Amino acid sequence: MALRIDSHHHFWNTDNPDYDYYWMSDDLAVIKGQRRPQDLLPWIQAKGIDKTIMVQTIPSLRETEDFLKIAADTDFVAGVVGWVDLTNPEIGNTLKRLKSGPDGKYLVGIRHQVHDEEDARWLLRKNVRHGIKAVGAADLTYDLLLKSRELPAGLEIVQENPGMRFVMDHISKPNIQEGEIEPWAGQMKKMAEYPNVWVKVSGMITEADWYNWKPDDIKPYVDMLLDWYGPSRLMFGSDWPVCTLAGTYSQVYDTAAYCFSGLNSDDLAAVFGGNAVSAYKLDDFHLRT
Repeated sequence: MALRIDSHHHFWNTDNPDYDYYWMSDDLAVIKGQRRPQDLLPWIQAKGIDKTIMVQTIPSLRETEDFLKIAADTDFVAGVVGWVDLTNPEIGNTLKRLKSGPDGKYLVGIRHQVHDEEDARWLLRKNVRHGIKAVGAADLTYDLLLKSRELPAGLEIVQENPGMRFVMDHISKPNIQEGEIEPWAGQMKKMAEYPNVWVKVSGMITEADWYNWKPDDIKPYVDMLLDWYGPSRLMFGSDWPVCTLAGTYSQVYDTAAYCFSGLNSDDLAAVFGGNAVSAYKLDDFHLRT
């Protein structure tokens, strides 16, 4: 039986004064505190998830180092999408150090919260471009955390780096609550022309009405993505515990299962596992059981 992978979740401890969770405003108070492997385990067990990808939450090299240690100590974590300073001219050395560390094999990707930058074209700055190329040179995947505003710059980055693997987090966050189609759809359709781009079907219920969303609010977006990318480049992600602002882990999983219910068994295995293996270049080390 194929491994089932949750391609996107987080852990955090907002009580730790060494970390600045700058994005966790007062209206997100319900998710503050500690979120640890033992808190996620019963949820993934209930849905038959075998492995997960843990993703950075703040621009902190220390968090990345801590996440690599957590991955090494947690049987179900297959890999870490961490953070490094893309603008640092020594980024190549930083990546080399991380990868060569005792837990470095768990580093499978890099991400920056691009949608929080004031400059919509931040990705196109010369030093950022250099940093992204360094990520590719290190044979790591780059996660693009964008909204519609940043998608044109993201498209240029993908066009410049055909040899890299890119993953679009949270389907690039269309405003589902307001029924946004354009400009999101036009940009995501263009991105689909590049075979080195995958999309995480994740983070969608928190873009919908937190208190009144239903699976049929989500399905039209998934249908469009299936039309553009096909089932071989989409992957399930829970975005736990951020998702708990609008629903439970089970609700997120069940909504994804509903949206993909028309796929055959091979395609379902790809969406719920195999595509994450390809996008993050997971091997026997990452997938051991």
